[in-house]
Amino acid sequence: MDQMSPDNINGLILAVSSSIFIGSSFIIKKKGLKKAGASGVRAGEGGHGYLYEPWWWAGMITMIVGEVANFAAYAFAPAILVTPLGALSIIFSAVLAHFILQEKLHIFGVLGCVLCVVGSTTIVLHAPHEQKIESVKQVWKLAIEPGFLVYSAVILIVVLVLIFYYEPRYGKTHMIVYVGICSLMGSLTVMSVKAVAIAIKLTFSGMNQFKYFHAWIFILVVTICCILQINYLNKALDTFNTAVISPVYYVMFTTFTIIASMIMFKDWASQSGLKIATELCGFVTILSGTFLLHKTKDMGNSGSTSGSGRGSVSIPRDTPVFTNSGSGRSSSPEK
Repeated sequence: MDQMSPDNINGLILAVSSSIFIGSSFIIKKKGLKKAGASGVRAGEGGHGYLYEPWWWAGMITMIVGEVANFAAYAFAPAILVTPLGALSIIFSAVLAHFILQEKLHIFGVLGCVLCVVGSTTIVLHAPHEQKIESVKQVWKLAIEPGFLVYSAVILIVVLVLIFYYEPRYGKTHMIVYVGICSLMGSLTVMSVKAVAIAIKLTFSGMNQFKYFHAWIFILVVTICCILQINYLNKALDTFNTAVISPVYYVMFTTFTIIASMIMFKDWASQSGLKIATELCGFVTILSGTFLLHKTKDMGNSGSTSGSGRGSVSIPRDTPVFTNSGSGRSSSPEK
């Protein structure tokens, strides 16, 4: 195993820090929402009392810090290292919820956390080195190579078909439509974010990159893609069960991001087949842990059990993965 490069180490530290901040922000904001809901109209019922709650603002600031750290991580490390580590935020969120919000973590949830850590460690130890980039124009040349142009064209065509044909017909009944749009555009977003992050990094080092039009085109792409993602992700969250959307979106988004990075930045060009296979195994391990953690997220608090007596295990009701069978919206009151 090759020694990790300084850039990869910096990217790793920023990515893990991002996961800690983002995972913590969910718990801090929820604590603020609970306090605001106890003394007024809850946010889920249209109330905005949380805007006067310091805990909620602390959570928002924590999330912003986490997103900034995640943005910066792409300037140092390849996407194949940074993006899968986003699963760690799920772990921090679940663990903090267990101790702070008293949302019990089931034993299978603990196993899911362990799988995420093992998979993340595997990817970190075998991640490719970030190639040396000295100008945003160099990133632009990578973006206009035939391979990535074909990938981008295919992504845009599929997204347009999903938006104008499938979304009006199947959007409210098939989750894969909304999540597919978000995931496909997300891969282009990350590539553009990485370009902008590199431009900022080089500018701070004394080489102004914003005098080139290429940097502004990447900023425009990030803006358009983010607006599109937010719009359709909100539709997905409003229509389907969040517990199902989160893992499916994570899997699809991370998969397409890795494919895009492999094509544009050629992350695997300098690696052996063994290392690539090991990284893929680490990625699959993270996916398994993520699905297990989400599938059992309510089992620790469930009062229903299969059978009675010692050793009985809570069994959550199945939720449809790709279709909305009428139980997509969560109607259970907040604890």
